[in-house]
Amino acid sequence: MSTALTRQAFLIFFSAVFLPMFLAAVDQTILATATPSIVADLGQLHLSSWIAIGYLLATVATVPIYGWLGDRYGRRNVLVWALGIFCIGSVVGAVASDMPELIMGRVIQGLGGGGLMSLSQALIAELIPPRQRAKYQGYFASMFACASIGGPVIGGLVVTHYTWHWLFWANIPLAMIAAWRLLRLTPKPILEHRNKPIDWVGLSVFPLLCTVFLYWASVGGQDFQWLSLTSLVYWVVFVALGGIFYRNQCRHSTPFLPNHLLVDRAIYIPLITSLLFASCMFALIFFLPIYLQLGLKTNAATSGLLLLPLTGGQIFGALCSGRIMSKTGVPKWIPVIGMSLSASGFIALGSLPPEPVLIGFLGMLCGIGFGTVMPTTQLVIQTVAGKSNVGTVTALASLSRNLGAATGTALFGVLLYALLPGFDHNTSIEALRSGSHEPVVNAFQTTFYVAAVIAVLAALNAARAPLITLSND
Repeated sequence: MSTALTRQAFLIFFSAVFLPMFLAAVDQTILATATPSIVADLGQLHLSSWIAIGYLLATVATVPIYGWLGDRYGRRNVLVWALGIFCIGSVVGAVASDMPELIMGRVIQGLGGGGLMSLSQALIAELIPPRQRAKYQGYFASMFACASIGGPVIGGLVVTHYTWHWLFWANIPLAMIAAWRLLRLTPKPILEHRNKPIDWVGLSVFPLLCTVFLYWASVGGQDFQWLSLTSLVYWVVFVALGGIFYRNQCRHSTPFLPNHLLVDRAIYIPLITSLLFASCMFALIFFLPIYLQLGLKTNAATSGLLLLPLTGGQIFGALCSGRIMSKTGVPKWIPVIGMSLSASGFIALGSLPPEPVLIGFLGMLCGIGFGTVMPTTQLVIQTVAGKSNVGTVTALASLSRNLGAATGTALFGVLLYALLPGFDHNTSIEALRSGSHEPVVNAFQTTFYVAAVIAVLAALNAARAPLITLSND
């Protein structure tokens, strides 16, 4: 199909999938600037990174399920059910009275959120040809940027003037509007995979595998020593689960991770780039507001507003990427240049004195680089996989981003808290705010250098990808 899609037809469709994608993206980051206020209210600072990790791990577990269900029962209908689960998690989070309850609410949100982004993107890929999709991809990447980085801005404003509970309650009316708009959309469902069996073993073992590793990485050195019997037990469990998962991958007719797609260089290289990019971006989004509040003594609203240049940079990068791809049809070198810019921004953040204006400018530089990755990698893998696999490969893209985001947030949290002098489970947010300025700044700047290394790896990996030309079909 090469018939050009009119702007009016696109905007009608965009209005239907916008809110689910917005909710999925904004709830990955909206609590970043609210985290100090939540910790002051609920305590247990050492668990605070799990506010983000719990949500992201749940999306990792459910994204492949939604891809499977969407291929069989229609993406629009499954997307409406995902919105319902997301609302239940929002209610649980809003009424939470301690940190474990809040994390549980975030996990339930993630169980629904796993379908919001992946199913919306699969609907887009189902209805719009790749070359035309590149023309409009900037809209979607810009929305993702606004939601991901605008989330902390919204969160900071809300907790400054109200309470963090409203960040959960506000999801309910938005989800209801999204469901109403989707029910008015009647895309043609793709049902050719209805009879293929689902891999329940892989579906159960993979999130457990991720959870064991991330929990070990998050609490190691605090709840137990790295070189201890407890640490060894975690590794034994991790290796055992890894063995079960690998064996099942080799034997199942339709495994959790589609082997026939993952062996293609044009698919697995962009997925690795996406994972590395997400680990950098979400670590920056989650920890930069905390850096601003602890290191520069800003309030939640100001730290959120200082993320706006990051948002603007990501929108600019996404829009430029979309236009370049639409004109040339060749996306390969765009993320290479983009992640190189992000690496430069991280190096400067780690080297230069922390001034609000300078941090805003360097955030914008990082954002321009981040904005080039999502639209390019998404289009490449969807083009290579073809329409028959669009649901599966879109789920893989979401899986790699969410896994990267969860891993990056966890590991950067471990590094950061290890570098903070005297930090333990009993350390309060007030103690860090009132303590010495220099150790906090040094700890954060070290993590920025590590992020720069990961950004360089993402650029080098993107350069390994084969040259792909987008088609109009």
